[in-house]
Amino acid sequence: MSHTQLDFSHTQQQSLGTSPGMVAALCCPLSASEKRQKFLHRLVHFRHMDFEYALWQMLYLFVSPQKVYRNFQYRKQTRNQWARDDPAFLVLLSTVLLGTSLVFGLVLRLSFLETLKLMLWIVCIDCIGVGVVIATIFWLLANRVYRLPGSAPALQVEWAYAFDVHLNAFFPLLVILHLIQLPFLYPVLYHDWFVSSLLGNLFWLVAIVYYLYITFLGYRALSFLRGVNAILYPITLLCIVFLVSVLLRWNFTKLLADFYKFRIR
Repeated sequence: MSHTQLDFSHTQQQSLGTSPGMVAALCCPLSASEKRQKFLHRLVHFRHMDFEYALWQMLYLFVSPQKVYRNFQYRKQTRNQWARDDPAFLVLLSTVLLGTSLVFGLVLRLSFLETLKLMLWIVCIDCIGVGVVIATIFWLLANRVYRLPGSAPALQVEWAYAFDVHLNAFFPLLVILHLIQLPFLYPVLYHDWFVSSLLGNLFWLVAIVYYLYITFLGYRALSFLRGVNAILYPITLLCIVFLVSVLLRWNFTKLLADFYKFRIR
């Protein structure tokens, strides 16, 4: 897939014609069960997945996350759904999760069985389990609180889109906490020093703030929602917690490492 295919501007999207497939998608939208069946069908057929596009999304979540959501808008215009219909992003994210969890286990000096438990826990609980809860909360908020009064009944936030927003926001958090900070874990972060708390908690602050920012962009992209700026309000509280935790030398990175060791033994 070329760069011009990946990076659709708003003007380009409006100027696109409607093919017969696009007309069918807009006039006869798939039901939730049909969308799920289509997604699962592509999940077991790797040749049907667009991994190049998924890698582009992962890169632009760091470089220019707004472009990622502009492509979500294009999907809505052409396929009448906000959520991804291609599981390539989920497959790549799961691969990165497993890889970083393996490295994390090696850094923590875990046994093979303990590392395997850690990998399963991070993928099934930290990413998918927690993601389902967060996506459900935002899905309810979007449709019951943020949705503009008088919006057309068809203008509803899909649960699958809420989960996609979580996955988009989770990927940078994963890279920051499970990849970038790993080289500093034992040399600097896994100690009771002041600098350990400062640097370790700074990693957490940046990761969570970026998670909130990507989440905010995901819901701001939907024109029928209002008041989504509230998603950014916890950032002030997070900064206060950061300052207090550094002064009291609460090292969240060390706590996470100890928690990982505890819950797999």
